[in-house]
Amino acid sequence: MAPELSKNTSGYNTPDSQLESFLPIHPTAVRRPEYITVQSENTTYSKEFITSSFKNRGATVDVSNGQFLVTPTTQEYQFQTKRVVNKTGLMMIGIGGNNGTTLCATILANRNNITWQTKEGLRQPNYIGSMLRASTVSIGSDPVNGKEVHVPVCDILPMVHPNDLVLGGWDISAASLDQAMKRSQVLDYDLQRQVAPHMALLGKPLPSIYYPDFIAANQEERADNVIPGTDKQVHLDHIRADIRKFKADNDLDRVIVFWTANTERYSDIIPGINDTADNLLNAIKASHEEVSPSTVFAVAAILEGEPFINGAPQNTFVPGAVELAERHHSFIGGDDLKSGQTKLKSVLAEFLVNAGIKPLSIASYNHLGNNDGRNLSAERQFKSKEISKSSVVDDMVNANRLLYKAPEVGPKGVPVGKGEHPDHIVVIKYVPAVGDSKRAIDEYYSEIFCGGRSTINIFNECEDSLLATPLILDLAILAEFLTRVQYRKVSEQKEFQPLYSVLSLLSYMLKAPLVKPGTDVVNSLNRQRNALEAFLKACVGLEGSSDLLLDTRIW
Repeated sequence: MAPELSKNTSGYNTPDSQLESFLPIHPTAVRRPEYITVQSENTTYSKEFITSSFKNRGATVDVSNGQFLVTPTTQEYQFQTKRVVNKTGLMMIGIGGNNGTTLCATILANRNNITWQTKEGLRQPNYIGSMLRASTVSIGSDPVNGKEVHVPVCDILPMVHPNDLVLGGWDISAASLDQAMKRSQVLDYDLQRQVAPHMALLGKPLPSIYYPDFIAANQEERADNVIPGTDKQVHLDHIRADIRKFKADNDLDRVIVFWTANTERYSDIIPGINDTADNLLNAIKASHEEVSPSTVFAVAAILEGEPFINGAPQNTFVPGAVELAERHHSFIGGDDLKSGQTKLKSVLAEFLVNAGIKPLSIASYNHLGNNDGRNLSAERQFKSKEISKSSVVDDMVNANRLLYKAPEVGPKGVPVGKGEHPDHIVVIKYVPAVGDSKRAIDEYYSEIFCGGRSTINIFNECEDSLLATPLILDLAILAEFLTRVQYRKVSEQKEFQPLYSVLSLLSYMLKAPLVKPGTDVVNSLNRQRNALEAFLKACVGLEGSSDLLLDTRIW
């Protein structure tokens, strides 16, 4: 995007001299050297790599006549992590929307340490809400006092600092990013005033793909910046060229392509069209009507060898897209940012079921007034969101057949349906007056001891984009990190190879996690966090967290 200012931009009205940055950098934005060194026979350091050995412990279970025979298993792996962080660009589809402009503005504010005034007083930029930058992990205990030692998650291994991300992307709206930020009405006025000249230097978004059938009709008025024509192969080639140019112009090693645009309707899965990689590529050549814009972007990133993350609920990754990513050993992740109501639901539902309490119904209501809410007011787009929100309790239910009856088994030994399951309803309404301040109301109605009933009601009000933006950062930073990790099984003594294409380790930030075909989805927030934490520790030769605290329970 050309860094040009027109006389109509706020950049000329707010010169750099008005910046008021005099507070120390917030702890979540501070740069720290690599100061974690693991002294172990399991971990070696070279100038280029951190190499670790890790024993993956599990168990196999055989069931016979109602008896469970459990056999512990151990598989030893080696991980090799490239120490030098890639110079990374973040290209967002929908960069001119609420999430895109908020992310750009907050990175620029952090980069320039811009402080701003509110009615509560002086505020400073930070990365609160980022699991990587603003949460910690235990790495052991102090040998003197026995207290646990915690460090920021991002300090376990070398990771991109958010301030270093090179920003760019596409949008169907031609508004320059300073004006798009103003339109979004997310950030405080004084912050907008000061960051506007920096936003203006980012220029206008690149033209994007617009297929009216996939998003709500009410978005047509914004679509004044689109790649012309209806030839989807031409559109694919155009996006690929955009990625290559952005990478070359900014001298980047890696580009993360991120969908943070409007929710699309679901694509029909049609045999011969999008069920295999070759069929999908042919469908794009034929400009088939069931190839969505997000799938075109995903295919472009896959073919360019760059990670693609889907931050919306639609089924971007049709079977053909997953197969194409596998073929090219490209990385993909999704679906749908998990910022508020669903994140809380995954925690509370697990708490209830693990406490032996049986949720009978979960009713969730939302209303919001930003453009995301406006797009979701259309039935087909809402259906995509409803699907991604509705599956969040499935694995908790499946794990407890004492409370919920298992599905019946069909004649071929395949379960029929889900079995007993809580009634679960999701409602989203568009209320323009509340803007980006989303309201969420949940009711959990449960069976308790001896026929009793319990009702828990929760009201949650949050700034939608200010919760979502840190998730985009975490997903982009983790995706870059995972491109630098390779593994091998010690028993096979083969060369190191990249991780599997579907980055299911990103699940903690996503409502409907994309996983390896044929494997179960884990929605439990605690398990998702524990898996990511254990993987990061494994890459430096440490065991996962142990809450056994055995030393405190014995003489």
